[in-house]
Amino acid sequence: MYEALQQLDPIKINFSASGMHAINIVLSFIMFGVALGIKPAEFKNIIRNPKSTILGLTSQLIALPALTFLIVIVFSNHITPTVAMGMMLVAACPGGNISNFISSLSKANAELSIGLTASTTLLATVMTPFNFAFWGGLYVKYISKHATHTLRPLEIDNGQMFETVFILLGIPLILGMLFSHFLPKITEKMKKPIQYLSIVFFLLMVVLAFANNMDLFLKYIFYVFFLVLLHNALALSTGYGIASLFKLPNADRRTLTIETGIQNSGLGLVLLFNPKIFPPHLELGGMLFITAWWGIWHIISGLAVAFYWNRRNPN
Repeated sequence: MYEALQQLDPIKINFSASGMHAINIVLSFIMFGVALGIKPAEFKNIIRNPKSTILGLTSQLIALPALTFLIVIVFSNHITPTVAMGMMLVAACPGGNISNFISSLSKANAELSIGLTASTTLLATVMTPFNFAFWGGLYVKYISKHATHTLRPLEIDNGQMFETVFILLGIPLILGMLFSHFLPKITEKMKKPIQYLSIVFFLLMVVLAFANNMDLFLKYIFYVFFLVLLHNALALSTGYGIASLFKLPNADRRTLTIETGIQNSGLGLVLLFNPKIFPPHLELGGMLFITAWWGIWHIISGLAVAFYWNRRNPN
């Protein structure tokens, strides 16, 4: 597996300045759409229901990155460092833009889902750079001492990552919430179409990014598929396991499962495409492939979970 995954690293995806602006606008549009479903009252629900909220934040912001670190250590001799770093980048991202939609299909606690999405997205401006730097740094130290292969130097500008995350997530989220508050009637008409458009735009972003490397992607999809399947199953299990351990209501268990298992890998892609954060001379194809396939697979797995739970009453 290691030798096969190594073939992905030299792949470079170069965008012009206009192409990068287009991708940034797409992600900002997606986050604006997420924010349309968030109202100030949702934060009151968080205060009224602190146990589920705290556990949800713990599951996504602490447990998932930590468990991802452990799993890449276990597989360290079978996966390339860039693939491992890609898995940790995804784990460091906040909840995905379709988690609220999946939660509603799953008959989960929709209010808790919206509150967690809002909270993790706002906290992501700090937690995404922190988690990637902290767990990634520990991984680099481990690889340097124990692994049979070497890791190319990988120095990330965390200040630039913080700035990028804030601009792409924080500002659209605030604008969307303000739009929803002052223009509620227009918001109600826009929410559903924007949700569907967000999914389409993300898929187009992935296809366009890898259009020139599709043959290589198809050649090694088996290995990428297996790793993302395992990682996503870990994420879903983490949310459900923590919720079950602390005996949350069934609807809340479903929400924590979905919120932890649906990650904003679109943000991960945009960060990888930013030459100020990940310089073009670095060979990070493994990170790109893992992050991109995550964005497709979590839609499939999320809908599968929703189909299963939709046929079963949570009470």
